[in-house]
Amino acid sequence: MTESLLGNRNINQLAFVVKDIESANVAFTKLLGIKMVEPFLTGDSTVSKVIFKGEPTDSKSKLAFLNTPTVQFELIEPDKNPGTMREFLDTVGEGIHHIAFDVDSIQKRLPVMEKSGYPVLQTGEFTSSEGRYVYVDTLDDHKTLVELLESAEPRQTEWEKPEDDSVRPLLGTNKVEQLAIVVKDLDATADAYCRLLDMEKPSIIHSGSPEVTNVIYKGKPTEGKSRYMFFNTPLIQIEFEPGDSPSTWKHHLETYGEGVHHISFVVEDMDEKMKMLEKMGYPVIQTGNFFNGKGRYAYMDTTSTYKVIIELLERFET
Repeated sequence: MTESLLGNRNINQLAFVVKDIESANVAFTKLLGIKMVEPFLTGDSTVSKVIFKGEPTDSKSKLAFLNTPTVQFELIEPDKNPGTMREFLDTVGEGIHHIAFDVDSIQKRLPVMEKSGYPVLQTGEFTSSEGRYVYVDTLDDHKTLVELLESAEPRQTEWEKPEDDSVRPLLGTNKVEQLAIVVKDLDATADAYCRLLDMEKPSIIHSGSPEVTNVIYKGKPTEGKSRYMFFNTPLIQIEFEPGDSPSTWKHHLETYGEGVHHISFVVEDMDEKMKMLEKMGYPVIQTGNFFNGKGRYAYMDTTSTYKVIIELLERFET
């Protein structure tokens, strides 16, 4: 097996573009039960040296990095100047903008990405430490952008306990298990990720019978017919799923197109967590059982606060 395009398979950051980073930071810190960090403003153009679509820009952003036991969450509030985050906010709205990889050398990896058909979208330099980044346009193939990060020293991504010992994750865990993407062509998207990560293509999993899956979408039973594919990377599992029959996946494809659909947490006492989220103003979208009957799930409409649907997963003891 040859080396992956980026030299590793470590998707170690999920980046959210938000309108109000202060409120988003408080909300995500509560969700994850982690140590509070303060957002900071990136430097001016003499420091950050941002180039967007080949042109220098005065783009600046407020950033906050929230470390979890798996992937790091990055919150980004862009200013009004041209940049990929500003463009995303204006055209798509709030949500997950990119996934990131730390690479050994951008100079080494970028030509490989460009040769593979993924041009540079934006470049810049870190303002808090010596390093640089590149966004490459992988949207068509990977349904999200990919960021390459290069640092002189390893980035601080270790999870730290909150200063207050009584603080606990809202869902009982702060370990993000999955990033799920809805796609039109499962095989084509899987092939693109196989090339990116240099991984063998996983088997397609077909949804079980309605008697097993018992899918309820917007309060009504539905066949919930679907196919899945899972890529196990070191820190997070990537799930791909087309939407075939009436379901939250099909609704997403028809309403928003291909892209990130949800993030997942494995929880205990799922009914209790569902009721808690409902009381907080986050209704249930869809529930069902795993295709093999070994667990169940619930999608909660948390997009107003967390900019993405949160899926609760409960595994049955076997």
